[in-house]
Amino acid sequence: MELHALVRTLEELAPPALAESWDNVGLLVEPSPPHCVSTLLLTNDLTEEVLQEAVRLPAQMVLSYHPPVFAPLRSLTMRSWKERLVVTALENRVAVYSPHTCYDALRGGVNDWLAEGLGEGSVTPLKTSEALKHLSQGSVHVTSAAKAADWPSLAAQLRAVSGLVLHTLPLQTTNEGGESAVMLSMNCTEGALPETLACLSNNEHAHRHTEITALRKPPFPGTGMGRLCTLAEPVSTSTLVSRIKQHLLLPHVRLALGAGKSPDSTVRTVALCAGSGGSVLKGVQADLYLTGELSHHEVLDAVSRGVSVILCEHSNTERGFLPRLRLLLLDKLQQKLNIHVSEVDRDPLTVV
Repeated sequence: MELHALVRTLEELAPPALAESWDNVGLLVEPSPPHCVSTLLLTNDLTEEVLQEAVRLPAQMVLSYHPPVFAPLRSLTMRSWKERLVVTALENRVAVYSPHTCYDALRGGVNDWLAEGLGEGSVTPLKTSEALKHLSQGSVHVTSAAKAADWPSLAAQLRAVSGLVLHTLPLQTTNEGGESAVMLSMNCTEGALPETLACLSNNEHAHRHTEITALRKPPFPGTGMGRLCTLAEPVSTSTLVSRIKQHLLLPHVRLALGAGKSPDSTVRTVALCAGSGGSVLKGVQADLYLTGELSHHEVLDAVSRGVSVILCEHSNTERGFLPRLRLLLLDKLQQKLNIHVSEVDRDPLTVV
């Protein structure tokens, strides 16, 4: 399958617009064209061991949940492992794609998979994503009014503003003095707003009738960061710990009991975030937090509010989604590729 055709299919499954603004998602390493992919390797983290596994298969592309290139690289040498990854991938003509927080936000993605281990109940995003597209151009809506006689010259000034869309067919009205007036409606970017207002302020009538409204994309139901899970039947904290260990195939997890809580305390609501949940879970009201990692002080803060915390290590809350992803991709790609889940990818931390 041609590389960019595969990338388009991956983006249809999880649009890049779902990613957090700070993230680095999409095609990160591209061999020179033409590049066709017949074998795809899935991994949570692209380490040098995983890349060697890809070369041995051989795989022409690695889908790494975590982006191996995040901070800008100032050079491509053999000095650091991140640089060696890029060099080795290009030398062996292995493309690298990362979806990261696209899969976190996705309906049926990593966070929904993690929530399945809790038992029956309702699941909603903690932070709902915005719609992927906006029907309006610009981020600010401006309305105003001008005397009909002033309209031609004012319209010419406004149309010269870069980043402004002036809506056509202005509405003719009569102002309070009985004069013919024109109602103005336009969208513009934040950057174009000062120049737009400068044009309107040059016309006294328009300046007095100007109103500004910030535009927001509507929510995209079912998608977003984190999940709030309300269990159909409340269970004890110890029962929930057992369910999570079974779901994640872990012999151990870390547990911090909330103030006044015990292993027998009842849990009805769980706020979860795959990976590192500090910013997503902060201040959320729930009986228990489930995530890969929190800082020491974030755990103390939760416990002080009576919220118990289960930590499973960062990638242990994500990696188990890969077999599910493999099935999703086989169906989406109509069995056109051989898709493997890495056998050497693992969390770097173990309990000893």
